Amino acid sequence: MKPSAQKIYLASKSPRRRELLRQIGIEFELLMLRDQTPRGPEVSEAVLPNEQAEDYVARVTLEKALFAKQTMEWRKLPLRPILAADTTVVLDGRILGKPADEAEAIAMMQSLSGRTHQVLTHVVVLHGDKTYRTTQRSDVAFAALPDALIRNYCATAEPYDKAGGYGIQGQAALFIMDIAGSYSGIMGLPLYETGQLLKQAGLQIL
Repeated sequence: MKPSAQKIYLASKSPRRRELLRQIGIEFELLMLRDQTPRGPEVSEAVLPNEQAEDYVARVTLEKALFAKQTMEWRKLPLRPILAADTTVVLDGRILGKPADEAEAIAMMQSLSGRTHQVLTHVVVLHGDKTYRTTQRSDVAFAALPDALIRNYCATAEPYDKAGGYGIQGQAALFIMDIAGSYSGIMGLPLYETGQLLKQAGLQIL
């Protein structure tokens, strides 16, 4: 068992990020941001006008980490490193968010069919007055998908809580011909890069 000083706060609701942190033996407590408050989400994921994908994913991740740090201080929680991450899917420079409905999910899958797109995951670790951060990029090649297959997939629950309408660890793995980059990064937390940031923040990894 690691001492409490070796624990971190995870500012994310993603069960995939929890799974990945457990995979590398990182102990964490959740410090999640709320999507619904009287004033709206605590951190908006709306894209700013003319905002590039790399700038967008970095900005949103840092805002999540900083809000979690404020929460830690407001609640007088034990001071620990805070990890936040955000993942976005990009096709031809266009950010593909989480589909709102079946029609949008179908349109996303049709646009990805037979194409190579990018998955960007930005990771931020805050510890004391230090900020450690990086962006990991992967290229993902989809096979050409028949419309019937797309519609069958979009009739499941899988596309609707994931950027780009798919998760590499789910049924959409059937669509992926090739990846260049980080499998865990496509899932939502690139483990090599995350481990390096946590080491820089003073955590013992293995």
